[in-house]
Amino acid sequence: MSAIERVAFGAFLVGTVAFFIWVAMLGWSVRPEVAGPLLIAACAYAVGWWRLRRRGGSVPGWRVAASGGGLLSVFVALSPALDQMAHASFAAHMVQHLLLIAGAAPLLLLADPFAALFWALPAPVRVGAGRLLRPGTPLRRLWRGLTVMSVAWLAHVGAIWFWHLPIAYDAAVADRVVHDLEHLVFFVTAVLFWWPIVQPAPRLRARVSHSGRVVYLVLAAMQGALLGLLLAMSPQTWYRSYPNAEDQSLGGLVMWGIGGAVDMLAVLILIGRYLVSQERAAPDPSHEGAGARVSRP
Repeated sequence: MSAIERVAFGAFLVGTVAFFIWVAMLGWSVRPEVAGPLLIAACAYAVGWWRLRRRGGSVPGWRVAASGGGLLSVFVALSPALDQMAHASFAAHMVQHLLLIAGAAPLLLLADPFAALFWALPAPVRVGAGRLLRPGTPLRRLWRGLTVMSVAWLAHVGAIWFWHLPIAYDAAVADRVVHDLEHLVFFVTAVLFWWPIVQPAPRLRARVSHSGRVVYLVLAAMQGALLGLLLAMSPQTWYRSYPNAEDQSLGGLVMWGIGGAVDMLAVLILIGRYLVSQERAAPDPSHEGAGARVSRP
């Protein structure tokens, strides 16, 4: 294990534990059903990474940082403090959703956590999990079908538009169970949406072209911008729970600005990776000239 990897691993463990201790010392209220699974996931990732390293595997430090950022995004999004603000402000509610959709989901997929989580399992459970994920199994076929670009895009966009209908949005604000269901749907469909872009393990199909992923993201950004601008420019409020038109306009701008910025950042990264791949694939003129001089009689 390199020095950088040891530092990243130690920082992840110490940072995770210190964060929860800090939260407890400040007296912040936390939801045990949220903090508990997140802490278990963080510890499982750390244990799995350690076991993977012992077997000669490697997890780059930036993936460890992405996993920490993803777990922190979920924690903040579902914290009682932000949840209370979200019930009073539409803009805060929109920030809560974006933390799950544009923060937690892509960061956790960028962490490529499945190998580490797999190795965190006890050996008998790991064998059973491996059988469930083999090619051709029902679970793998189901996930493969759900992460087809057209299916994932429609599921994600459909979830966003459905939950922003007045009847659905007001129901979520009024009832804790419905609100939690809304968040779960947003997160799961966001994972489906980002899967073809990030393409983490396990690899379910051949890599999608850079151009296909760029079009996929641009179309998603356009529909998100449309919904955000409709909310921002509406002269009347859409929801009984949020009667302030200025607050609704701010929330629409947050959705349009932050959500679109994340999509466009992903587009720029894809374009940059495409240009790098083209540069690497291009033949080196100096080598060609040398070859020609050698072959010349």
